[in-house]
Amino acid sequence: MSGFRIVKLTEKPEIKEKAANWFHEKWGVPLEAYLESMEAALNGDPVSEWYSCLDGEKIIAGAGVIENDFHDRKDLTPNVCAVYTEEQYRGKGIAGKLLDFVVADTKAKGISPIYLVTDHTSFYERYGWEYLCMVQGDGEPGMSRMYIHR
Repeated sequence: MSGFRIVKLTEKPEIKEKAANWFHEKWGVPLEAYLESMEAALNGDPVSEWYSCLDGEKIIAGAGVIENDFHDRKDLTPNVCAVYTEEQYRGKGIAGKLLDFVVADTKAKGISPIYLVTDHTSFYERYGWEYLCMVQGDGEPGMSRMYIHR
């Protein structure tokens, strides 16, 4: 991962708009939702945080931690969300480093376990995540996989 660095929004608040736009473009969730969550993190919300992996000043990967990632199991909280790596940067271990960073940062805050909703079937196991159960996504016809990291 030489040349890349992972930053927390709370340590680099000047990237808020750029990061919110980047996540919005990747996931199609309204820009306002990202801005609101990022503002909560910057205002001291004990759970919320956003992470960006930068190549220079360009965001190449990212993830967030929020209370609930739009699913029916409100008891399984907090959730890692919006994990994404730009296509040309995939296969270089960036997502794994990002996930490890998020887990370590969350544990440093005294928060464990954490959860993650995905449709992937084997990717997250490589990084210490365990399949927990199926959950119903808000407005989704099918079920999604819920993972836990202890």
